[in-house]
Amino acid sequence: MESLSNRKKVVSNKEMTFMERIYLPAILSGMWITFKHLFRKNNTTKYPEEVREFAPVYRGQHVLKRDEKGRENCTACGLCAVACPAEAITMVAAERNKGEENLYREEKYAETYEINMLRCIFCGLCEEACPKEAIFLTDRIVPSNFERGEFIYGKDRLVESMTDRIDITKRQHTGKRTEK
Repeated sequence: MESLSNRKKVVSNKEMTFMERIYLPAILSGMWITFKHLFRKNNTTKYPEEVREFAPVYRGQHVLKRDEKGRENCTACGLCAVACPAEAITMVAAERNKGEENLYREEKYAETYEINMLRCIFCGLCEEACPKEAIFLTDRIVPSNFERGEFIYGKDRLVESMTDRIDITKRQHTGKRTEK
């Protein structure tokens, strides 16, 4: 019978030599590799005492930025949600009421803004798509947890506080214009 792929491998049942049967060369070869590794520098970082240096392009926890006056930059345009390949971002837009000019920059704002951190692949397309430079990926590590529900980050965890501003100057794109 002829095979469909025309790819076949002939297997031989060749007798092993005496040295192959006693496995001594293979054992000595493995021992030699282990012996060489004993004198190499250890690559392990002792985490709490030593903190590993992250690359400047590391993408960690998200942050929704505020402007200098403390107003949220996000205008709920939805471009970040559309650009997200994992569909991890959901938002609900709302109209700004009178007296809320000090909270939101534009007439439209994100009433709810959620990122499912279990779905997020930290690609950075959300920050590239944002025309208002409202969302950035910081150099902070997303903390681990045992409950799935705690990985849905809402505005309470994403919007930066005015007392603890996050420096994202390394993440900002050069040549991108900012609107006021």
